[in-house]
Amino acid sequence: MKPALQPHSLLQQIAQIQRMEPGKLCIMRHSPRGAYYNLQCRENGRTLTHYVPAGQAEIVARHTANYQQFQALMAQYAQQIIAQTRAERVAGAKKKPRRPISSSPKSRKSSS
Repeated sequence: MKPALQPHSLLQQIAQIQRMEPGKLCIMRHSPRGAYYNLQCRENGRTLTHYVPAGQAEIVARHTANYQQFQALMAQYAQQIIAQTRAERVAGAKKKPRRPISSSPKSRKSSS
């Protein structure tokens, strides 16, 4: 199991990703000339399909891998910040002094 990276380290790794493309690169079909590719992704609730020339398939595959890495790093960053926020809140709640409990019972107001 890998040790968890610090939030600033995760942000540095995220900043190093310069090119990315959401979606999945798929082979549409094979022919004697080679494979035909498309890129499938979802935008605004709709599935979009883009044709990818065979010469660009390798670079598009790298860009989609970069997007997947970006998503994984962002999820790790979010989890660390959430855990840190919750820990600070719990620590802050423990530090608050309690109100002294009154020894006299509260009287009820009449409903007249």
